[in-house]
Amino acid sequence: MTQPTAESIGWELYRSYLGVLSEGSLSGAARALGVTQPTVGRHIAALEHALGLTLFTRSQQGLLPTEAALELHPYAQAMQHSAAALARAASGHGEGVRGTVRVTASEVIGVEVLPPLLAQLQARHPGLTVELALSNRVQDLLHREADIAIRMTEPRQEALIARRVGVVALGLHAHASYLQAQGTPASLADLAHHRLIGFDLETPFIRAARKALPPWRREAFALRSDSDLAQLALIRAGGGIGICQVELARRTPQLVRVLPQQFNAALDTWVVMHEDLRNSPRCRHTFDALVAGLLQYTGLAEEGVGVVA
Repeated sequence: MTQPTAESIGWELYRSYLGVLSEGSLSGAARALGVTQPTVGRHIAALEHALGLTLFTRSQQGLLPTEAALELHPYAQAMQHSAAALARAASGHGEGVRGTVRVTASEVIGVEVLPPLLAQLQARHPGLTVELALSNRVQDLLHREADIAIRMTEPRQEALIARRVGVVALGLHAHASYLQAQGTPASLADLAHHRLIGFDLETPFIRAARKALPPWRREAFALRSDSDLAQLALIRAGGGIGICQVELARRTPQLVRVLPQQFNAALDTWVVMHEDLRNSPRCRHTFDALVAGLLQYTGLAEEGVGVVA
């Protein structure tokens, strides 16, 4: 069988390479990709032959990527995003609103706010399929990691369509059972005597929050997690005092906001998509639905919530 040249390498070879890079073994990549282990092995061998490179070395821990394999990763990943975007675009052709649209949002927004909006959207357009990718990392719309993003910071790239949908208010909250047992702090200084819930790793958010909330430092947290959902669950379970979206806290009557005069913050919220998707029915209708729903959530509902012309 003729081996592919570097100029004609099929996407399936890079797909297997990314699978092994992610899973650390041929068997793991095969399971993740839904193919056989020998197939993945042949793909890796063919790719190494075509490129003239060794991509993986065997060890007791599995297959370890070489320096060349790591250097190729961002380029292959960009191909992966483009291939997925191409498939989504192709799926949208036909009568009506149909096809696949990929939406990215933070954990809390994706789990606590978007599900009813997306359920209503899909009920109106049964031919529409929504991929919901949850990550606190800002995904790159210019490189098609997603079609539409909910961002808590103003986008700067000129090639994006962005609609501001208001601000998400943040405040300190605790469960009524915790406050009944431990007392309610009367000042920021009192937080030193309470169990605080916060992040494990230092983040830009913590550094910004510390300006308005000096006690908010890693050493002060009795319960630490880098998952916003875990922090919210800990607050709801009575684990201590943590930062929570004010609107979300209202949904749980037992959550009490503490020190509202001493600490309040807000996250500017935007719905964003690439301008090339302006005329795509699947993306335009999803964008409009998210804008309308988030305007309601932030209390900034107004006339004319469609895509910017």
